[in-house]
Amino acid sequence: MPTFIMLSTLGPDGAATLRDNPDRIRAVTAEVEAMGVKVVAQYALLGDYDFLNIIEAPDEKVMARLAVELGARGTLKTRTMPALSIDDFIAAVGNAKQ
Repeated sequence: MPTFIMLSTLGPDGAATLRDNPDRIRAVTAEVEAMGVKVVAQYALLGDYDFLNIIEAPDEKVMARLAVELGARGTLKTRTMPALSIDDFIAAVGNAKQ
């Protein structure tokens, strides 16, 4: 399955929810996985973004639906990027020379 990186920033409502119920993160992870993706890893960040999620999804359409669904809740904003393993990247660059 393709891998995606999702960076997220909490809005005021999301921050209040997290403060009052930190375990909400695990509930959201379960909701996200119910949408047909696999959350490979999650990290809390200090800086411009609050969280980094590494997600495997069947394709870009599923990932787009997930990003829109999460954004529509109004509690966070996301930035999503496709990610290639180093081996896949090297293979793609190697094929470009031919």
